[in-house]
Amino acid sequence: MEKLLHYVWKHRILPLKALQTTGGQMLEIIDPGLHNSDQGPDFFNAKVRLDGVMWAGNVEIHLRASDWFRHGHQTDAAYNNTILHVVNVADCEVETADGKHPAQLQLDIPAQLTTHYQELCQTDDYPRCHRMIPTLDTMKAHAWMDALLVERLEERSGRVLQRVKATQGDWEQATFVTLSRNFGFGLNGDAFERWARNIPLQAAAKQRDDLFQTEAFFLGTAGLLQELETSRGTKEVRRLEQEYAFLRHKFQLPDPMEAHEWKYLRTRPQNFPHVRLLQIARLFHLGKARMSQLLEASDIYALHRQLDIDGLSAASRNLLVINTVIPLLYAYGMSHNEQPLMDRAISLLEQLPAENNYIIRQWRSCGLLVASAADSQALIQLKREYCDRNDCLRCRFGYEYLKRK
Repeated sequence: MEKLLHYVWKHRILPLKALQTTGGQMLEIIDPGLHNSDQGPDFFNAKVRLDGVMWAGNVEIHLRASDWFRHGHQTDAAYNNTILHVVNVADCEVETADGKHPAQLQLDIPAQLTTHYQELCQTDDYPRCHRMIPTLDTMKAHAWMDALLVERLEERSGRVLQRVKATQGDWEQATFVTLSRNFGFGLNGDAFERWARNIPLQAAAKQRDDLFQTEAFFLGTAGLLQELETSRGTKEVRRLEQEYAFLRHKFQLPDPMEAHEWKYLRTRPQNFPHVRLLQIARLFHLGKARMSQLLEASDIYALHRQLDIDGLSAASRNLLVINTVIPLLYAYGMSHNEQPLMDRAISLLEQLPAENNYIIRQWRSCGLLVASAADSQALIQLKREYCDRNDCLRCRFGYEYLKRK
């Protein structure tokens, strides 16, 4: 319930009467401050008037005033600049490490707010706020979805930038790793990323013109050449194994991956790892997996042509655009301070149809309009970063639910 008290303070859900501290001072809240989710006081840089005198500093919030001592704030200098202690139960006065006694406000949580919050916390339904969704103002709903989309793009672009850093600034290698990971389509994503990190691109590029050598290089490194026996035959597999042995010795390649690192159970044949690796090999052979080729495409049609190889469905190409091209474009724009690239990433998402998965179907069943991949990506972010964490108090849909009559 302390989170709810934070919420009451942050959104100024205050009684309609004049406020007084427990010491009898008249209190006026000018600015509740900036909410702090890390260590230290709960709100920074707040502004209040106490008996007409302006105070600027930090605000700390507890359910019970005695929690101040239970948390050790009386010996922590980080709390010396606390100008107001907001509590639900004022069971004692408090003191800072430098001997000051911050003013204290006893603040009640409205019963209706508590009831609505408990409904959100205790329901097993998803989305928890489904009753309120049909009543949402469309502009408010999509303003929140726009913010969620940017949040998701920044998060996913951050992972791309981590790969760039891990490869000492090699955007081409980071592109290859990102693309390969997304060829895992979730289940084998980690294995594909490990595999891609083991591929020395400069060495692989020397064999790019020969598809047979590229397949031997890629599938041999993955430890999956034997998986081709059904489709290619024993003789062809033996030739590939010989070619891989030659390439491994020539380029001092690392040991191949183990078979157990790849998941085949509950995987459709078109998603088998060796099938997807053959598709990556073909893209690489055709020069279509390069960063410049992916990022220069001006629209979805150009990207589909870029990723158009046998066995890769339109739906799969859409997912590769969403999960690879968009984060790469946004990350490159962020790192080089090029806003047009970031805008183009969002524009490409708006050109794509919304994803069709259980998360999106549930939101649509509540009456929410999901028109494009930009919307579906926003709602995936909402599910994973807010709903799954029971973090309704940071969600604008949750805010609308809590304040309803």
